[in-house]
Amino acid sequence: MAGVKQPTSNSFKKLQGFLRSRMGQAIADYGMIGEGDRVMVCVSGGKDSHTLLDILRHLQRSAPISFDILAVNLDQKQPGFPAHVLPDYFEAIGVPYRIVEQDTYSTVKRVIPEGKTMCGLCSRLRRGVLYRVAAEEGVTKIALGHHRDDMIETLFLNMFHGGRLKAMPPKLLTDDRRHIVIRPLAYCPEADIARYARYREFPIIPCTLCGSQANLQRAQIKDMLQTWEKQWPGRTETLFRSLQNVAPSHLADPNLFGFDDLESARILPVEDDDSGDDIGPDLEAEFNPALALFTDGLPGDGRDR
Repeated sequence: MAGVKQPTSNSFKKLQGFLRSRMGQAIADYGMIGEGDRVMVCVSGGKDSHTLLDILRHLQRSAPISFDILAVNLDQKQPGFPAHVLPDYFEAIGVPYRIVEQDTYSTVKRVIPEGKTMCGLCSRLRRGVLYRVAAEEGVTKIALGHHRDDMIETLFLNMFHGGRLKAMPPKLLTDDRRHIVIRPLAYCPEADIARYARYREFPIIPCTLCGSQANLQRAQIKDMLQTWEKQWPGRTETLFRSLQNVAPSHLADPNLFGFDDLESARILPVEDDDSGDDIGPDLEAEFNPALALFTDGLPGDGRDR
């Protein structure tokens, strides 16, 4: 394997520049990578993790800071998994790497009943292995390939099926406080990542353990969002911006906002203050446009005819 294809078309260069800009902005906005960091890039073989590694290596060469990259792949021993593909690819592009072999597949198959969704347990086992490897390798950041659309889908999954207003953060401190997880593709749309992967002709390894299962809850959410995006272009980006503009006082979580403290913060009205009694015709017309139909041209409105 001689690496991956490097297209020269203007459309590819524009797309590459867009994704680099988006990733660079996300890294800067959330302080994802700093001087001297050792970043473990988790590469599954899918389009997202391939794109993450590829663009992050480009940014590494031009960044004003110095940081190291270690590509890590977990071979979970799924039947038919092409174990040679990623090592050959890593060797070809010259990136430091480690292949971790652990049979989580058999565990998942033994625990999860036939026909049930395996993604949750598979993800949990994989995460545990990767955290252990991160500690062994002395890495300071663990980079995952989740993108903007993943974050939005997770928001709706938690709302619809978990009753929680919770998404997927761009940067996370693990529960044991030992690792920092980053998602540099947080600002990148999935469709653009897919186009980039096709341009580059990465050696894609499809997920046959959970991704091929029909009627997954995440797949249903994805279909819903894609339908919205077709009907109202830009809807997904607007949804993502809402994650960055949260108003706790306008939600209903008493643990997030001190509703009990509102009485002490209230400013009592001044005696004989009638400034709020009359909203005035201009404000009234603003909230009731139909009113303007009857007031246009009346004496005193400055538009006498």
